[in-house]
This record gives sequence, structure tokens and C-alpha cells, in this order.
Amino acid sequence: MTRKDRTEGIYSRREVLDESERRKFYQIQLKDLLSYAYRYSEDVKKRFDRAQFDVEKFKELSDLKHIPILKKKELIFLQSMGPRLGGLLTKDLGELRRIFLSPGPIFDPEDRSEDYWGWSESFYAAGFRPGDLAQITFNYHMNPAGLMFEEPLKTLNCAVIPAGPGNTNNQLDIMQKLRVTGYVGTPSYLMHLAQKGEEKGLNLRKELYLEVAFVTGEKFSEKMRTTIEKKFDLIMRQGYGTADVGCIGYECFQKNGLHVANRCFVEICHPDTGIPLKDGDVGEIVVTAFNKTYPLIRLATGDLSYIDREPCACGRTSPRLGNIVGRVDTTARIKGMFVYPHQVEQVLASFEEVKRWQIEVTNPGGIDEMILSIEASSFKREDELLHSFREKIKIRPLLKVLAPGSLPPQIRLIEDKRKWD
Repeated sequence: MTRKDRTEGIYSRREVLDESERRKFYQIQLKDLLSYAYRYSEDVKKRFDRAQFDVEKFKELSDLKHIPILKKKELIFLQSMGPRLGGLLTKDLGELRRIFLSPGPIFDPEDRSEDYWGWSESFYAAGFRPGDLAQITFNYHMNPAGLMFEEPLKTLNCAVIPAGPGNTNNQLDIMQKLRVTGYVGTPSYLMHLAQKGEEKGLNLRKELYLEVAFVTGEKFSEKMRTTIEKKFDLIMRQGYGTADVGCIGYECFQKNGLHVANRCFVEICHPDTGIPLKDGDVGEIVVTAFNKTYPLIRLATGDLSYIDREPCACGRTSPRLGNIVGRVDTTARIKGMFVYPHQVEQVLASFEEVKRWQIEVTNPGGIDEMILSIEASSFKREDELLHSFREKIKIRPLLKVLAPGSLPPQIRLIEDKRKWD
């Protein structure tokens, strides 16, 4: 398949709607969603009633601002409030296809509809085409990522190797023997595969056959993208989404921002007030996916970005998210997983020797590294702590044991020192 085959074409007509068509599409989808959710979701009904929001009076897109923001962290509490995940769902659990568990812990329901998470547009824009053999290196266990990205590849008539994370030598062996054409995973793990392959003496361009890579879960620099593309001679594009709502945005070949997926409506809002901001202003990404089964209306993702409506040379007319410029809170996304301070507290509660702690995140060589520093006068349970940390948070940190008083009096519990230049 030629490079041109992978960089041209549109997956859905919705990607090229003109401005008036897109506005009408959003209005119809939102009106239908709000009415359905108010009728069948106990949580939505309570939320709308508290805010005195009348679904019947929804006429313009700007009317959405009268619905209170739903913070992602609120899901942890709300889901425990009763049947149907605290009334967030509009159907019984047994009517779903799967239920996953993400850090928080937060349950992630999956309905039975085709490509429920909505990534098909994203994979097509990245360059995946029928007949590709894609190696998915995301987790296939309690977290939804592995199966979430397998569904759109099936829709595009690609074959999948459910490799999961780790086992680097096996990953490289599979890629070489089966002539894998597509990679799906974090950018840092693809860089790791490149480094290990070169250490083994592999010529990545001639002895491996990767042509396209879809990456997500981490921020990465243009320098890192260029390095990886040159090493493998491939196209590397990224997608953006969450385990709660699925795909939110994706890059095209022009790589000038993330086209907002046609399955959702995105606002950029002030992190404190929830008031929508004007185009170009940096604020929190607030998303409403057109999902009647799990209607998380105006979900605040915690990520900061801005809206760009300048025309894109690819022909897609959807608004674009600019770079993800940071997080609203102290949560960090490390190796594709969200790490919350309260999770760390839960792990360390079993280790009374630990007086204070801090996590520092760096990315030497473009690969995420997490250092857990603890203050303890005498600590001999390193292996036990690391095991508990990985069991709870799914990542194994580097551990530093410090004398009491070593950490500064005022610290951020999660200090993100990653550099992207």
C-alpha cells in the first residue's frame, strides 16, 4: 500500500459538513440525547431538576451552558449510589456487552452497538486501511483500552494481534515474523520497542514492516514523532479520548490539531465556573458524547486545551482541539494511566512507617518515568510496597526512601517535570 493511499480519503460524510449542517446536526443530536437521558437516567433527571433546566426549552447550542458541569472525579462517588451505576446508566447492567474498571476506581460500561467507543474515524484518519495487521499493546484486562481500540479496526476490516503491554522481545519477534503493518499503543512504548530493536541489531526500516502507528494515552513532542517516523519509516498520528466517553478527537495527516469526533459535542470552559470560553482561549475540555446508554452530559475531562476553527487542508470541517496544554488538577496521566493522589494514599495507608510522600514524573528519552519518594526512618518493605502500588495503580514506580524531613514543607503530591521539546 502506498503512502498516498494512507493519507487521502474521508471515512464519514459527517467529517465534511458545512457550518450550518454541523450546527443543525449538533442541535438534533443534543436535543434527542437530553430528552432521552432525562426520561431514562435517574441521575440526569436529578441533575437537571436541581439546576431547573427544562429540556423542552433547549433550542440553541448555547443553552447547554445551563446544565452544571459533571467532574470526572464525581463518577467515583456517583456510581456507588445505587443500581445502574447510581442511575447514570439508562439500562440494566445485564443489557450491556462489557463492564471495565479504570483507576479511581471508575466503572466503564460498554453497550452492544458496533464501535461503541467511536474510534473508526480516528483510525482511518491515522492511515489504517482494510488488510492491515495491527498490533495492540494496550492492556486487555480490566481496563477497556485493548478492546476499545480493537473494535474500530474490525470495522475497518483490519486484523488484530492482541499483544497487550510488555514482553518487548516477543513484541518485536511478532512484528518481524508476521510482518505487522500497524502499531497501536503509547508513543513511549513504540520508542522503547525501537531502542530494543536497535540493540538487537534489527534494521527497523528493512526488517520490520510497520507503515502506520496510532498512539494515545500520553503527550509527546514533534521531535519524538519525527524520530520514531524516521526510525520505522511510518506515519504516526494520535487520538484523544477517555475511558468514560471514548473518542473525543484525532489527528489527520496534516497534524495541525485534533479534529473533534462527530460522535460528541465539545466545549472549552473555565475550569472553575464551567462557563464556555471563546475560540482560542485555553480552558477545560468539556465533552458531551451522543451516548444514550451512558449519558455523561458535560463531562469535564480535567485536560486543558483550546478550539481552532481555521480550515484544514485535509478537507475535514470539524472544529479542532489544539495541543493538550496541561491538567486542571493534580492528577497525572502516566504511561497512559491516570494516577490520582487519593489512590497513592490508599496504597501507603498500609505502610505506617511512611510519613510523607511525593511522586515525580519525568520523561528521559521521551519515555515516562515515575519516581515515588517516601520519608521513613526505617523502611524494609520496599518489595511489598512496590507490589501493592502496581496492584492498585497498574504502574511500578522507581522508589526512593528518604530520611524524615527530606521533602520540602510545601510540595505538590504529584510533580510533573516532563519536557516535550
